[in-house]
Amino acid sequence: QDAFSFDEVRAFDARVKEIFPDAQYVVEPKIDGLSVALEYENGVFIRGATRGDGAVGEDVTANLRTVNSIPLRLKSDATITVRGEVYMPKNVFASIVEEQEQNGEKTFKNPRNAAAGSLRQKNPKITASRKLDIFVFNTQKYDGSEISGHKQSIEFLKTLGFKTVPFCNKFSDIDGVIGELARIGEI
Repeated sequence: QDAFSFDEVRAFDARVKEIFPDAQYVVEPKIDGLSVALEYENGVFIRGATRGDGAVGEDVTANLRTVNSIPLRLKSDATITVRGEVYMPKNVFASIVEEQEQNGEKTFKNPRNAAAGSLRQKNPKITASRKLDIFVFNTQKYDGSEISGHKQSIEFLKTLGFKTVPFCNKFSDIDGVIGELARIGEI
Protein backbone atom coordinates (compact mmCIF):
# COMPACT_ATOMS: atom_id res chain seq x y z
CA GLN A 1 0.00 0.00 0.00
CA ASP A 2 1.30 3.45 -0.90
CA ALA A 3 1.73 5.94 1.92
CA PHE A 4 2.54 9.60 1.39
CA SER A 5 3.03 10.78 4.95
CA PHE A 6 4.35 9.42 8.22
CA ASP A 7 0.77 9.55 9.58
CA GLU A 8 -0.30 7.18 6.78
CA VAL A 9 2.64 4.90 7.65
CA ARG A 10 1.54 4.85 11.30
CA ALA A 11 -2.07 4.09 10.26
CA PHE A 12 -0.82 1.23 8.06
CA ASP A 13 1.20 -0.14 10.99
CA ALA A 14 -1.85 0.02 13.28
CA ARG A 15 -3.91 -2.02 10.77
CA VAL A 16 -1.12 -4.58 10.34
CA LYS A 17 -0.50 -4.92 14.10
CA GLU A 18 -4.22 -5.68 14.70
CA ILE A 19 -3.76 -8.88 12.70
CA PHE A 20 -0.02 -9.51 13.15
CA PRO A 21 1.06 -8.02 16.50
CA ASP A 22 4.69 -9.15 16.04
CA ALA A 23 5.04 -7.88 12.46
CA GLN A 24 8.45 -6.65 11.41
CA TYR A 25 9.30 -4.41 8.47
CA VAL A 26 12.17 -4.30 6.02
CA VAL A 27 12.93 -0.83 4.67
CA GLU A 28 14.95 -0.26 1.53
CA PRO A 29 15.11 2.48 -1.11
CA LYS A 30 12.74 2.23 -4.06
CA ILE A 31 14.51 2.26 -7.40
CA ASP A 32 12.52 3.94 -10.17
CA GLY A 33 13.05 1.92 -13.31
CA LEU A 34 11.49 -0.99 -15.15
CA SER A 35 10.64 -4.20 -13.31
CA VAL A 36 11.93 -7.42 -14.87
CA ALA A 37 11.93 -11.10 -14.04
CA LEU A 38 15.17 -13.04 -14.54
CA GLU A 39 14.99 -16.82 -14.90
CA TYR A 40 17.95 -19.11 -14.18
CA GLU A 41 18.11 -22.84 -14.80
CA ASN A 42 20.92 -24.73 -13.07
CA GLY A 43 22.60 -21.38 -12.43
CA VAL A 44 22.47 -20.18 -16.06
CA PHE A 45 20.46 -17.12 -17.17
CA ILE A 46 17.89 -18.39 -19.67
CA ARG A 47 15.21 -15.72 -19.93
CA GLY A 48 14.24 -12.23 -18.90
CA ALA A 49 10.94 -10.44 -19.28
CA THR A 50 9.23 -7.19 -18.37
CA ARG A 51 6.19 -7.24 -16.10
CA GLY A 52 3.93 -6.48 -19.06
CA ASP A 53 0.26 -6.53 -18.11
CA GLY A 54 0.94 -8.47 -14.93
CA ALA A 55 0.28 -11.85 -16.55
CA VAL A 56 2.33 -11.74 -19.75
CA GLY A 57 5.52 -9.74 -20.12
CA GLU A 58 7.73 -8.84 -23.05
CA ASP A 59 10.74 -11.11 -23.63
CA VAL A 60 13.81 -8.86 -23.41
CA THR A 61 16.41 -11.58 -22.80
CA ALA A 62 18.88 -10.40 -25.47
CA ASN A 63 18.84 -6.85 -24.12
CA LEU A 64 19.15 -7.94 -20.50
CA ARG A 65 22.28 -9.88 -21.43
CA THR A 66 23.89 -6.48 -22.15
CA VAL A 67 23.36 -5.21 -18.58
CA ASN A 68 26.77 -5.85 -17.03
CA SER A 69 25.48 -6.28 -13.47
CA ILE A 70 23.16 -9.16 -14.45
CA PRO A 71 25.09 -12.39 -13.89
CA LEU A 72 24.83 -14.76 -16.84
CA ARG A 73 25.94 -17.56 -14.50
CA LEU A 74 25.20 -17.65 -10.77
CA LYS A 75 27.63 -18.66 -8.04
CA SER A 76 25.56 -21.84 -7.58
CA ASP A 77 23.52 -24.16 -9.77
CA ALA A 78 20.26 -22.70 -8.49
CA THR A 79 17.07 -22.85 -10.51
CA ILE A 80 15.47 -19.58 -9.57
CA THR A 81 13.36 -16.69 -10.82
CA VAL A 82 14.07 -13.27 -9.36
CA ARG A 83 12.63 -9.80 -9.80
CA GLY A 84 14.74 -6.72 -10.23
CA GLU A 85 14.49 -3.10 -11.26
CA VAL A 86 16.46 -2.07 -14.33
CA TYR A 87 17.35 1.60 -14.14
CA MET A 88 19.52 4.21 -15.80
CA PRO A 89 21.98 5.90 -13.43
CA LYS A 90 21.44 9.67 -13.26
CA ASN A 91 24.93 10.50 -14.57
CA VAL A 92 24.35 8.26 -17.62
CA PHE A 93 20.94 9.87 -18.17
CA ALA A 94 22.44 13.38 -18.04
CA SER A 95 25.15 12.40 -20.54
CA ILE A 96 22.66 10.87 -22.99
CA VAL A 97 20.30 13.86 -22.77
CA GLU A 98 23.22 16.23 -23.39
CA GLU A 99 24.21 14.21 -26.47
CA GLN A 100 20.58 14.15 -27.70
CA GLU A 101 20.36 17.94 -27.31
CA GLN A 102 23.62 18.47 -29.21
CA ASN A 103 22.32 16.26 -32.03
CA GLY A 104 18.98 18.08 -32.15
CA GLU A 105 17.16 14.90 -31.14
CA LYS A 106 14.12 14.55 -28.92
CA THR A 107 15.39 14.04 -25.36
CA PHE A 108 14.34 11.47 -22.80
CA LYS A 109 11.94 12.91 -20.22
CA ASN A 110 13.37 11.13 -17.18
CA PRO A 111 15.70 8.25 -16.26
CA ARG A 112 12.79 5.79 -15.81
CA ASN A 113 11.44 6.36 -19.32
CA ALA A 114 14.99 6.24 -20.68
CA ALA A 115 15.59 2.87 -19.02
CA ALA A 116 12.28 1.45 -20.25
CA GLY A 117 12.85 2.63 -23.81
CA SER A 118 16.43 1.40 -23.79
CA LEU A 119 15.46 -2.06 -22.57
CA ARG A 120 12.82 -2.39 -25.28
CA GLN A 121 15.17 -1.58 -28.17
CA LYS A 122 15.15 -3.95 -31.13
CA ASN A 123 18.96 -3.77 -31.30
CA PRO A 124 20.80 -5.05 -28.18
CA LYS A 125 23.85 -2.94 -29.17
CA ILE A 126 21.78 0.20 -28.55
CA THR A 127 20.68 -1.18 -25.18
CA ALA A 128 24.31 -1.94 -24.30
CA SER A 129 25.33 1.64 -25.16
CA ARG A 130 22.81 3.00 -22.64
CA LYS A 131 24.75 1.55 -19.65
CA LEU A 132 21.71 0.29 -17.77
CA ASP A 133 22.02 -1.19 -14.30
CA ILE A 134 19.85 -3.35 -12.04
CA PHE A 135 19.06 -4.02 -8.41
CA VAL A 136 17.54 -7.45 -7.74
CA PHE A 137 15.07 -7.25 -4.86
CA ASN A 138 12.89 -10.35 -4.72
CA THR A 139 12.96 -14.12 -5.06
CA GLN A 140 9.86 -15.16 -6.99
CA LYS A 141 10.43 -18.88 -7.44
CA TYR A 142 13.17 -21.03 -6.00
CA ASP A 143 13.57 -24.80 -6.05
CA GLY A 144 15.88 -24.88 -3.05
CA SER A 145 15.87 -24.46 0.69
CA GLU A 146 13.28 -22.37 2.45
CA ILE A 147 13.73 -18.61 2.68
CA SER A 148 12.05 -17.32 5.81
CA GLY A 149 11.72 -13.62 5.01
CA HIS A 150 12.58 -10.71 2.78
CA LYS A 151 15.81 -9.75 4.56
CA GLN A 152 17.08 -13.35 4.34
CA SER A 153 16.06 -13.40 0.66
CA ILE A 154 18.16 -10.30 -0.07
CA GLU A 155 21.18 -11.83 1.68
CA PHE A 156 20.69 -15.06 -0.29
CA LEU A 157 20.49 -13.15 -3.58
CA LYS A 158 23.84 -11.51 -2.77
CA THR A 159 25.47 -14.92 -2.26
CA LEU A 160 24.30 -15.94 -5.74
CA GLY A 161 26.04 -12.92 -7.28
CA PHE A 162 23.15 -10.50 -7.73
CA LYS A 163 23.50 -6.79 -7.19
CA THR A 164 20.99 -5.80 -4.51
CA VAL A 165 20.03 -2.45 -2.98
CA PRO A 166 22.92 -0.88 -1.06
CA PHE A 167 21.11 -1.14 2.25
CA CYS A 168 18.10 -3.04 3.53
CA ASN A 169 17.26 -2.76 7.22
CA LYS A 170 14.79 -4.64 9.40
CA PHE A 171 12.67 -2.98 12.12
CA SER A 172 10.21 -4.29 14.68
CA ASP A 173 8.73 -0.91 15.59
CA ILE A 174 7.19 1.82 13.48
CA ASP A 175 9.42 4.55 14.94
CA GLY A 176 12.46 2.75 13.54
CA VAL A 177 10.72 2.48 10.16
CA ILE A 178 9.87 6.19 10.11
CA GLY A 179 13.42 7.12 11.13
CA GLU A 180 14.79 5.03 8.26
CA LEU A 181 12.31 6.54 5.78
CA ALA A 182 13.42 10.02 6.88
CA ARG A 183 17.07 9.04 6.45
CA ILE A 184 16.46 7.65 2.96
CA GLY A 185 14.55 10.81 2.06
CA GLU A 186 17.62 12.90 2.85
CA ILE A 187 19.94 10.91 0.57
